[in-house]
Amino acid sequence: MADQRRTWQRLMGPVWRRIRLLVSRGVLKLVDDSLKLQGVQVSLLGGEPAWAERFQDYGFTAHPHPGAEAIVAAVGGARAHLVALAIDDRRYRLKQLAQGEVAMYDDLGNVIVFKRDKIQVQAVQHLEVTAPTCHITATTTHDGNVTINGNVVVDGNINATGDITDGVGSMQGIRDTYNGHNHPGDSGGTTGKPNQGMN
Repeated sequence: MADQRRTWQRLMGPVWRRIRLLVSRGVLKLVDDSLKLQGVQVSLLGGEPAWAERFQDYGFTAHPHPGAEAIVAAVGGARAHLVALAIDDRRYRLKQLAQGEVAMYDDLGNVIVFKRDKIQVQAVQHLEVTAPTCHITATTTHDGNVTINGNVVVDGNINATGDITDGVGSMQGIRDTYNGHNHPGDSGGTTGKPNQGMN
């Protein structure tokens, strides 16, 4: 019986070793972001340094900091062909999300959160949107307004199909006042209305 056990252990030993080495945890050391498939150097358990190809979801890419943690798999059990399945960084991960919420974030504090009732964008220094055209629709579900806190600088014309108002009055009110106003005449009475109205 003992001989059978030793024979079994001898035969299965290499298999078990390969199974144990299939998936490992590691700490990120370096990133090569110049490759078509990002390369990462990780320090595996026991301090073993190794390079791995990093697989990311289509349409999303990131350049993580050294010190992030990785889950690395050995394809076919071969340590010469490692792939990084996931890399996370507990130092910067956004916490306290509600169930079902999704977020993108970085170490500086730039955040996009898909919340339950809105999409929240927070830029630490500057938010820039570049597009040939841009269309914003504010529905009347709430107040139908687009609110801007701060000054607005426009390099071009402002074309409004509705009235433009501020805290005092509106453009239409200015037109009405101008087009209907008159002055005291030099010889008494009043002058007529302007001969050119404000359109």
